[in-house]
Amino acid sequence: MLEQADWRALGTNVHLLVLDGDLAAARASVKRLLGAVDLAYSRFRPDSELMRLQATPGRSGRVSPLLWQAITTALAVARETDGAVDPTIGRALRIVGYDDDFSRVAGRDAAIHVELGPVPGWRAVHLDKRTRTVRLPAGVELDLGSSGKALASDLAAAAAREAAPDGGVLVSLGGDIATSGRTPDDGWRILASEDSETPVDAEGEVVAIEAGAVATSSTTIRRWRADDGASLHHLIDPLTGAPVEGPWRTATVAADTCVEANAAATAAIVLGERGLTWLEDRGLPARLVGDDGRIVRLGGWPEPVAAAVGRT
Repeated sequence: MLEQADWRALGTNVHLLVLDGDLAAARASVKRLLGAVDLAYSRFRPDSELMRLQATPGRSGRVSPLLWQAITTALAVARETDGAVDPTIGRALRIVGYDDDFSRVAGRDAAIHVELGPVPGWRAVHLDKRTRTVRLPAGVELDLGSSGKALASDLAAAAAREAAPDGGVLVSLGGDIATSGRTPDDGWRILASEDSETPVDAEGEVVAIEAGAVATSSTTIRRWRADDGASLHHLIDPLTGAPVEGPWRTATVAADTCVEANAAATAAIVLGERGLTWLEDRGLPARLVGDDGRIVRLGGWPEPVAAAVGRT
């Protein structure tokens, strides 16, 4: 039997599907995990471990295993994407106005005055694996919203799977989808949508996956305006410190893990036209939507099928 639970956490929608398992136990496990994630590396709560670390620039601080995993994952993503997905964009995001949970950013009446600043670059973060300490130089602010949310999806799927040892689970955090265990007979059917708020039974392109993960990055939803009327969004180009300007408004990628899928989807948008070659070189199934509405499928991304029970 396939059961579903939906709620909100980390400022986004959470969707949990459990196949032949204990839905209540799985939900409780996922909620505990997401609560730990929020306390470890939220950029929007002053008592998070990440914000306390950043309050003492230039000093090494010992961090929890969860924050260590989130930071080292983000740096690995930066290295693997040649810096296209860089966690040191925190200050740039704050400068362009993304300095609070997006529901509050979007609800502001006043426009944002933007003065662009440089992105320090991921190599500015200093780690000591032996002592599990992190040192952030002055001016370096981390944003773990990209790889961190994907990591949370992977960890949540693993946590939920304990409640369905003979079944399977799917966890979606605002477009970042991770699966674990057995798959429904017709696969996990996922609506490829630009907005994770889209109802799962809405019209649109649907694909089925047997395992692994799917992630979507998009410039269309989390948008607000500058005081000069320019439209801003949350995907930052590390080379400029400004929101990405390129040919792609949405990228959806399938991979073995949600961290890998999210990194590729975000990198594809940041890299622009070069993103196509970057994805092809890695053989990752991907679906990109251009600013003009054109759709490009790569790496064996399938043609759509009907009806969905999950979403990107």
